[in-house]
Amino acid sequence: MMKRRPAVVVLAAGRGSRFRGSGHKLEQHLGSAPGGDTMLARTLRHAIATQLPVVVVTTPALAPAVHKLIAARDVVTLPERDALGRPQPIGMGHSIVAGVSATGDADGWLILPADMPFVQPNTIMAVAEGLERYPVCYAQYRGIQGHPVGFGTELYSELMALQGDEGARRIVARYAAQPIAVDDPGVHIDVDTAEDLARLKN
Repeated sequence: MMKRRPAVVVLAAGRGSRFRGSGHKLEQHLGSAPGGDTMLARTLRHAIATQLPVVVVTTPALAPAVHKLIAARDVVTLPERDALGRPQPIGMGHSIVAGVSATGDADGWLILPADMPFVQPNTIMAVAEGLERYPVCYAQYRGIQGHPVGFGTELYSELMALQGDEGARRIVARYAAQPIAVDDPGVHIDVDTAEDLARLKN
């Protein structure tokens, strides 16, 4: 029996407004050496290493950096303005809808924020395998929920109904999401502030 192949939806459309450093937080280097991985590059490298389909949802400002790392066909760029030039809201709900819509033929979806560069490929695969048994599951380290969160194909309509800044927590709660225990502290490490980044470099 062929294993299911869910798509990894990497959410890279947030404005990173809590990050007060220079430039977009996803373009920051993780190591002290300037030639090291950026946060975005590390997250994508781990997602691509799974050999699952990967789609990145981003904004025009970050799209050039994304295109250097992944094929154009695997990038969804959300417009920041509508046809009349009015600002378009870009919330997590919009991002999830765009990513799921672009991979509608996938065997489910793994939602992975781009600011979580330490989630390991084996962790992503463990959650993907969890979708063979559960409609919703998530990575868990030492009893605490983390990312990615996986959704089976039966949740397509509910995912497509998300709006604004509404993430998928409501769906996770409604379907009694199952934890997938992993030995990976990276499932809890996201980088929101310049102080977060500085701690990782030490």
